Amino acid sequence: MSSADASADAIAWAAGVLGAEVTDAVALAGGLTSTILALTDTSGQRTVLRLMTEEPWRTHGAELTTRERAAFQALTDTPLPAPRSIALDAAGAATGVAAHLMTRLPGVPTREAGSGTVSAMAGLLARIHDVVSVAPFRHFQSWAWEAKWVVPPWTTHPESWQRAFAILAGEPPAYAPTFLHRNFGHRNLLWCGGEISGVVDWVETSTGPAWLDAAHAATNLAVDFGPEPARAFLQQYAGLAREAPQQYWLVMDAVGFLPVPGRQPLFGSPTQLVRLDEWLHDVVVHGVG
Repeated sequence: MSSADASADAIAWAAGVLGAEVTDAVALAGGLTSTILALTDTSGQRTVLRLMTEEPWRTHGAELTTRERAAFQALTDTPLPAPRSIALDAAGAATGVAAHLMTRLPGVPTREAGSGTVSAMAGLLARIHDVVSVAPFRHFQSWAWEAKWVVPPWTTHPESWQRAFAILAGEPPAYAPTFLHRNFGHRNLLWCGGEISGVVDWVETSTGPAWLDAAHAATNLAVDFGPEPARAFLQQYAGLAREAPQQYWLVMDAVGFLPVPGRQPLFGSPTQLVRLDEWLHDVVVHGVG
């Protein structure tokens, strides 16, 4: 089934769930794993429909969408600005692919990373890590697979990548199991009136080291904006978490941005690759304090 066919069937399914005809369906930009549609129906309700159309995530769509729904349920009684689940077709029985219908939050992603942005991000992540889930989520997965431990051809710091691989080959530091968003970063935050109005994309929710969540946010900031906001974010989060950043998790996250040899990076601009290279070098050589 094509993405277009899946979208048509899924919109019809969503209309049935909502009990109102969908009058507008607009594809939202930015999703790597899914087709994300912003729906408006005749009742005026505005919702979001996730369709797991992209491989390899499509193959695991039932697991991913089921986990996202469970995350929303875990957050129901918290003040965190997360969507609420409306309906799930994890098996794609009606939609052709795994589908998750959810409430739509106000706001848009930010295009800047000033001090107010990183401070708000750090505060929100600390609040996420305070969540105690009744049923712990799956153990986190590292995205720095050993198959990726190949010095990238575009690096100007090959020795730093080799050192990073050596760090990951060692034992990880001990950590307190924590509720993780697992894909926390500025791309998955919505802003309205200068404040965070929503945090989205909970398909990777996990239990694991809090600093891995912080590391992922920092790497994303470094890749898109440079090292200064990434460092500022880590300092802000460390103050709230009352513990120093842990190099191992920062290295793991940065290495996770490498593609499997023979595949293209998830991002491809020369500037972003240079920034990733410099960030990994900075983390390995100069530490994270």
